[in-house]
Amino acid sequence: MPRAVLDSNVLVSALIAPTGTPAKLVVAARGSSFDLIASPLLLAELESVLRRDKFRGLVDTEGIAGYMGLLWREAHVAPDPNAPPPVRCDDPGDDYLVALAHDQKAILVSGDRHLLELAGRIPVFSPGEFLATQISGGL
Repeated sequence: MPRAVLDSNVLVSALIAPTGTPAKLVVAARGSSFDLIASPLLLAELESVLRRDKFRGLVDTEGIAGYMGLLWREAHVAPDPNAPPPVRCDDPGDDYLVALAHDQKAILVSGDRHLLELAGRIPVFSPGEFLATQISGGL
């Protein structure tokens, strides 16, 4: 069964666009189509992003709390990585995601071009690519 780290941008999209591909990935993880891997740092970043003013009209405080609770329960929450990533990203703020995926022997799923540019050097896919190629039948 695949293991995957979903970048916070994928997890944000899953919440605010419940019929989109990122939301299908969260549903697939809940249905045991793949193991969702997270870390305390990733979940803290996600919650911080969701609480930004630009998302206020899209999701309320209760919705954020419910979603975060779901992710804490459903994901395999691994420790934040201590080792440096096997390759560096152009955005150093994303290096922890590369290290987390590497540590957990997982695929990284992101919509961030800085991470997607690492394809061929690490296992990284866009949400659509991951759904189509790694989840049985593409749902």
